[in-house]
Amino acid sequence: MTSQTEMLANRVRKNARHLGKWAKREAITCWRVYDRDIPELPITIDTYDGALVINDYRHLDEAGERGGGDAWLVDMVAAAKDALGATDAFVKERERLVGRREGHQYEKLERDEWRTVREGGHAFRVNLGGYVDTGLFLDHRITRAKVAAEPATTMLNLFAYTGSFSIYAAAAGMKTTTVDLSKTYLEWAGENLALNQLTSELVHADVREFLVDARRAGRRWDLAVVDPPTFSNSKRMDYTWDVQRDHAALLDDVAAVARTIWFTTNRRRFKLEWSPPGAAITDETRGTIPPDFRDSKIHHAYRIAR
Repeated sequence: MTSQTEMLANRVRKNARHLGKWAKREAITCWRVYDRDIPELPITIDTYDGALVINDYRHLDEAGERGGGDAWLVDMVAAAKDALGATDAFVKERERLVGRREGHQYEKLERDEWRTVREGGHAFRVNLGGYVDTGLFLDHRITRAKVAAEPATTMLNLFAYTGSFSIYAAAAGMKTTTVDLSKTYLEWAGENLALNQLTSELVHADVREFLVDARRAGRRWDLAVVDPPTFSNSKRMDYTWDVQRDHAALLDDVAAVARTIWFTTNRRRFKLEWSPPGAAITDETRGTIPPDFRDSKIHHAYRIAR
């Protein structure tokens, strides 16, 4: 065992002992075991009920190679599996995709590897092998619980992905509307809802167009969740999207149909540039970073009440 693999194995075992007790108390079966704790070992390791997802964040050199090459990563994966007693590990390359939820990570990678995991008393289908992202953003675990605790009877979930916010809200008794441009992810959201014996209005639409139509139709919701991609140039849209440039206009549209808004983004250097008259905005970022994440900039989260 090399010094680096030994360092990783020791840290992973230590984290697993500490965080494993917390996860068991919280009835969470999917959580982050290692979050780039050691600078020389820039990977993350998530466990999904015992199966590992390992994200490689090594920088690319001018030739497009990663430091240490493939052999380094093979050694890290083997050390992590041995330390945790895992038999399955799924490896993803992340550096080019940092901060983006549109594009490569939505493209099919390998064969589908489905698992069912639990969080907050709810069940979720995750695909560990098919895409870069698994279908459940673990860093928003607390955000989902805070949304479910809102005193609302109706909830609008925009850029809904696989519907995790809708699951939490519907289980709390809210009537939900779930909107996404991807039929694949909207179907996945429907499967998650059915898995939890819940229902939601599922809408396949571009969010900006949906909001225009909703306002025109006089529709209103008590609560809206807005978790847009950092950047998108999807062929299904006739415009490009940049969260820093475009969030203010988007929030204007959301505020026209919702009383309270939870807005989140994973752009690391994001700055909220929207403060309309009569809006009370609280930065909920620090309070929504879970204890298994060392990265305090994994996301930004804001609660906006009008």
